[in-house]
Amino acid sequence: QQGPIFTNLLLADELNRTPPKTQAALLEAMSERTVSYAGTTYALPAPFFVLATQNPIEQAGTYPLPEAQLDRFLLHVRVDYPSEQEERDILSQTTGTSSAQVPRVMDADSVLALQQQVRHVHVGADL
Repeated sequence: QQGPIFTNLLLADELNRTPPKTQAALLEAMSERTVSYAGTTYALPAPFFVLATQNPIEQAGTYPLPEAQLDRFLLHVRVDYPSEQEERDILSQTTGTSSAQVPRVMDADSVLALQQQVRHVHVGADL
């Protein structure tokens, strides 16, 4: 049975709390697009993206991410504490009985098609 890593978008919360063995497995998934288990290697679906968070404040019980893994992330966004008004807005938007429904704007095939379009973009030598 395939686990949760067999997805197009893997959400990893507080990645720096995962032990080194788990981080090594995720590094394989991110760099090779494969997962190895019990001597067998399995291909991950395409496209495969990882969206991860870290908690830079608390250090107890955390493991530093290896440089090779950090290099696989396209961006690093620092999220500061919200202001008092922003906290109120967050509370009003995320509590209660209603929940926001986010419409799907793309599927996996659309992402793959866009990735192929990148190959047709000319980048001059002087750039």
